[in-house]
Amino acid sequence: MESLVIPALILVAVAVAVVLASRALGKRKAAHDAAPQQPAPGAAELARTAAAKLSEAEHRRIYALIAQGQAMAAIKLYYEATGDGLRASRDAVGALASHPQPYRSPAAPGSTPEDDEDDEPQRFPYRYRAIASKGDVTREVSSNMLNDEIYGRIRTLARNGDAEAAAAALTRHSDISMKQAREFIELLDD
Repeated sequence: MESLVIPALILVAVAVAVVLASRALGKRKAAHDAAPQQPAPGAAELARTAAAKLSEAEHRRIYALIAQGQAMAAIKLYYEATGDGLRASRDAVGALASHPQPYRSPAAPGSTPEDDEDDEPQRFPYRYRAIASKGDVTREVSSNMLNDEIYGRIRTLARNGDAEAAAAALTRHSDISMKQAREFIELLDD
């Protein structure tokens, strides 16, 4: 019987320590939950704010890097362009990727997010080639209504699972059918 006393005391001490630790964690969590927290700006608002800090060239380059899947390079460019911190730059580029923003010159502060619909695609003086492939299947779209920014938005829509919106945007900015656009978008889902 005496040989069981010491292990029993150790077991009781461990149980008491566990109870005290759980109470301390519960109090810490309750204090954290009770503290007033300022709501973080939404990702869409963060994207608008981040885009406003960029020049047109920086804006195009960052979206080109996002479209190419080079997030680290986009974060570095945003960091160097704005002087924001590394974490703020990471959050801003993530918001820009999730909520693509058109470039707005500082002279046009009255434009609203509803104005960025691409109903009337702009024609560019060059042809843009977008190529997607998976296995043996390769599709190409060539248009003078596409650029890095628009193609980046289309890829972002496709990666976020909105294939129909991506296909519709692709047909608006090129001369291909909806069926061809869907086939092209299917190759982008990786």
